[in-house]
Amino acid sequence: MDLFNTPKANLLPFDGEVRYYGSIMNIKKAQYYFDQLLKNIQWENDKAVVLGKQIVTKRKVAWCGDEPFSYTYSKTTKLAFPWTEELLDLKKIVEKETGEKFNSCLLNLYHDGNEGMAWHSDAEKDLKKNGAIGSLSFGAERNFLFKHKKTKQKVSVLLEKGSLLVMKGETQTHWLHRLPPTKKVKYPRINLTFRTIDI
Repeated sequence: MDLFNTPKANLLPFDGEVRYYGSIMNIKKAQYYFDQLLKNIQWENDKAVVLGKQIVTKRKVAWCGDEPFSYTYSKTTKLAFPWTEELLDLKKIVEKETGEKFNSCLLNLYHDGNEGMAWHSDAEKDLKKNGAIGSLSFGAERNFLFKHKKTKQKVSVLLEKGSLLVMKGETQTHWLHRLPPTKKVKYPRINLTFRTIDI
């Protein structure tokens, strides 16, 4: 896809805005960033509190930003590490594509299709309300689902290598999203979600 192509129409029928840009870089460049991120990021198993008990996920995460922001979700708090050269490059690419500005990024590493993410919305108090979240995908292609909180209507999109998806407006207020597990995928996926922390 050409960097200057316009994104597809809003994927959501109402109550939010999600735009899928498709692959914004060629396969060779996407593979380069995947390899660099896999090797150079200090990945850690994620922790979450579920029904009062702390669990450790197989999925690994990292959190970076302009400053050592604290970010709390699932009742656990992380401190951001400084941007790496590759992450700064990718932030600039996403900002150019979207016209948005971001000051932080949550990184996710899914080792294979057995690892996913349950229904949730990114509406933590630290995040800018109705701010854009730019999601870059590398590695294995995975389906990504949205579900309206009231009507239960669902929307699905396949996230390709090197692709960009942007959620903004009232999406987090009215919609849940998830990455469903699948036995068909045997390879890792890295997802970068560029965000804005309210300062």
